[in-house]
Amino acid sequence: MKMKKTLSLLLASALSLSLLAGCGGAPQTPPAQSNPPANNSGSSQGDASTPKTPAGPIKVAALSSGYETTYPGMWKEVCDAFTAETGIEVELILEKNLEDVIGPSMQGGDFPDAILCATGREKGLTEQFIKDKLIADITDVLSMTVPGESATVSSKLVPGFVGTNVTNPYDDGKTYLAPMFYSPCGLFYNAGLFQEKGWTVPTTWDQMWELGDKAKAEGIDLFTYPTTGYFDTFFPTLLYSVGGPDFFNKAMNYAEGVWDTDEAKQCFDVMSKLASYTAKVTPAQANDSDFTQNQQLILDNKALFMPNGTWIVGEMADAPRKDGFAWGMCALPGGGSGTSASYCWLEQIWIPSGAANIDAGKQFVAFMYSDKAAEIFAKGGAAQPITGITDGMEGDNKIFYSIYDNGASAVMGGFAAYASVAGLGSVREVFFDPFNNLVNGSLTADQWVESIKAASDQMRANLLTE
Repeated sequence: MKMKKTLSLLLASALSLSLLAGCGGAPQTPPAQSNPPANNSGSSQGDASTPKTPAGPIKVAALSSGYETTYPGMWKEVCDAFTAETGIEVELILEKNLEDVIGPSMQGGDFPDAILCATGREKGLTEQFIKDKLIADITDVLSMTVPGESATVSSKLVPGFVGTNVTNPYDDGKTYLAPMFYSPCGLFYNAGLFQEKGWTVPTTWDQMWELGDKAKAEGIDLFTYPTTGYFDTFFPTLLYSVGGPDFFNKAMNYAEGVWDTDEAKQCFDVMSKLASYTAKVTPAQANDSDFTQNQQLILDNKALFMPNGTWIVGEMADAPRKDGFAWGMCALPGGGSGTSASYCWLEQIWIPSGAANIDAGKQFVAFMYSDKAAEIFAKGGAAQPITGITDGMEGDNKIFYSIYDNGASAVMGGFAAYASVAGLGSVREVFFDPFNNLVNGSLTADQWVESIKAASDQMRANLLTE
């Protein structure tokens, strides 16, 4: 479905603003635990297409992020639009420290009826609710008609954004978390340089190495990275592109023997070879203070590619750059499965199973995919995975967000959380940080792989979702 003309204009202007904070720091480690209360109610009695209207207002809790800063009042406007369409009043809780604000009341059994709080946050609220199975099944939302429209939710969603280990953390064929604002990640490069040199963006790793040799002859390194933390998107995407979704899911859960497969060997070979094509200065600058210097290598034509996200445009907006510089972004080349892939950061909205108004909460979730809601969110620069939403984008964002329209598979989710164990580091420490040592030659690929295998045995034995 094509988005409204108004939405197109809004997206063209608003999405040009930088939306997300940079990711110079480490990816999330397994969350600290703070047990939420047991389910205090909970069953939903309404029909999926015509949920019952509650007697009183529903509570919606949303994280106040950069989107709200870009367009103050964004969430209130969405809630007011929902009320106008359904007659259901909304009590909005909008906080930057959302977990701290709603946590005490939830401990007392008072739950919001819908929560916009993504996985991967430091407090680990959503992960804890997943672990304790306190999130409502919202599978029927997919078949609901979007309030104010004739289309169903599922018909409006971009394929591939549900049925993942993000939306279905229990692998039981149901949906528990609905996909909301998304931001694609990939390999960023200077499109102006490629045009100047007549180079083609590689679609296979063999082409990547051939390009690396051409660039090296001109004093340009093939690859750099801001910090090893950025491999939290790159490496899972590589696993997916080589082995497909089944292999990816096994790897994300440290399945026994997964690192001894042909698919894993291909991935490790790519990583090892990539290390040899990485700018030698990168490890010394791959820290929270100096990571922008590695990003600057792209702007100075000293390196061709780096893994990053759409926030890079705003993060480096004031940085000097070569004449003719233009941002480009591509998916990771296809591996053994022939699938090019791009990681997608994804926020989620979900309903606690203990909420008092689950049916009305489902209506609110369904409304998140309406043209009206999308029009309002666009004013803050936020984009939902709605079919046709890229039609209204221009410039850099048209390039970035259209990556899935151009055949790349969306990769979502990450390595499963596990309990803290003495002597067992985080995923970043075990999987990604050693890449610095691969680049400088102080660690061999075989040593790295063996450490991953040993750690994975402990990670698998201490999974939090079991």
